[in-house]
Amino acid sequence: MLFLGFVCLQAMDTLTTLLFLRHGVSEANPLMRAALSIAGNPAMALALPKIFAIVLALYAWRSGRRQLLRRMNFLFALFVAWNLLAAAVGGVTG
Repeated sequence: MLFLGFVCLQAMDTLTTLLFLRHGVSEANPLMRAALSIAGNPAMALALPKIFAIVLALYAWRSGRRQLLRRMNFLFALFVAWNLLAAAVGGVTG
């Protein structure tokens, strides 16, 4: 369940980021902002690090590092909540 939660949070983070980008809001993470400026397709620029993160999470899960995965889930849940709150306050809608 921890791993599946991580995957879902990665998808939700990606979707909320794409929503912001579509409405002209810039990416807050400087590394991702640089990747987005280089890539022609924002979805691809976001997908590659997410795939890498999922592979690392799978390794953490399979090697018994459940506490690390819980902490990462908590962190990404905060990111998604922040994105959704900012979208609601800022009036960003699809």
